[in-house]
Amino acid sequence: MSFTIYPAIDMRGGKCVRLVQGDYNQETVYGDSPFDMAKQFVDEGAEWIHMVDLDGAKEGSRINDKFVIKVAKELPAKVQVGGGIRTEKDIEHYLNNGVDRVIIGSIAVSNPDLVKTWLSTYKEKIVIGLDAKDGFVATHGWIETSKTTAVDLGKELAEAGAETFIFTDIATDGMLSGPNVEAVSLLAKETEKAVIASGGVSSLEDLRILKQSEKAGVAGAICGKSLYTGKFTVKEAVKEVRGC
Repeated sequence: MSFTIYPAIDMRGGKCVRLVQGDYNQETVYGDSPFDMAKQFVDEGAEWIHMVDLDGAKEGSRINDKFVIKVAKELPAKVQVGGGIRTEKDIEHYLNNGVDRVIIGSIAVSNPDLVKTWLSTYKEKIVIGLDAKDGFVATHGWIETSKTTAVDLGKELAEAGAETFIFTDIATDGMLSGPNVEAVSLLAKETEKAVIASGGVSSLEDLRILKQSEKAGVAGAICGKSLYTGKFTVKEAVKEVRGC
């Protein structure tokens, strides 16, 4: 897998929004149509779209899934989705409707044995989202923090078949302060699996730094606020990591 740019579309109330450090009270709306936003990203060269159902993450059930499915079915890009995926029915709902990968977050902490059975069934279609505060995994839309470290849970699930992880350092998310390269690289090293960095990307230089750890397993970067605030475009990001 080559280093991949994942433009992020976080959805709340059917709109494209960004939160600061996962705080639902610190929300900025950047668009009324997730589909139109995704199309813009694809037109600029995105091969993947990263979509998050923020309402679903908070409520524990699928809420904005129709927008995800529309993007998956109508645009020539792969889609991965997280937020509100709690049951096997949720997984099948997305995979049967054109979504390429589903992201399992909170339930990986609360019921890792169940997630292990899903990994054995759906294999690389399952991505494990590890969102951490001070190294410990946060759950339920980042409202709660567990006593499990991201590295320990990552190693456990890697042994059970997880091939891809998304690591988010909540302290950097939405802050445009630069990604936690050390933590992302550590997770890749300890799990020996692909890790996608999320949170804090603010410049093309951040992408260059992350790409330097590609051989160690850092497989890509999720870009959100940096795109919405014009720090760089998807086209520029793709060009940067391809070395063109």
